[in-house]
Amino acid sequence: MKYNEEEMLQFAEKLGRLLQAQDVIVLTGELGAGKTTFTKGLALGLDIHQMVKSPTYTIVRSLEGRLTLHHMDVYRVGDDPDSFDLDDYLFGDGVSVIEWGELLGADLPEHYLEVVFDKYAPELVNEETRAIRLIPHGKRYEELISQL
Repeated sequence: MKYNEEEMLQFAEKLGRLLQAQDVIVLTGELGAGKTTFTKGLALGLDIHQMVKSPTYTIVRSLEGRLTLHHMDVYRVGDDPDSFDLDDYLFGDGVSVIEWGELLGADLPEHYLEVVFDKYAPELVNEETRAIRLIPHGKRYEELISQL
């Protein structure tokens, strides 16, 4: 799927409306690929209207809405995922969105939805688009994708 920024926000908002407590979304892509923008759309789908920014230095920001959104950026966690209590977020009453989640490796839960962002060469002048791939890990996330 290929999206400009507004389309990506709308798609993520639609996904956010389908999310349930303990859902885990892992965002994979290079710097500037659209991970935080996507999270803004998820937040809208969760009825969160606070400013969403990447928690690069705080590691986790929790925002309240229909469900709590635990927005994580684990880029700086490195090889020490035990530096914060990931399980408190994953198995609580909210939704966990993990930027750079692939860096957690075996510390990721067994079931989650991976959203892979690829910068896409713009076909039109001044229009920047992103290619997004959804990779379900588990039946819940296969069903979630089918609802989109």
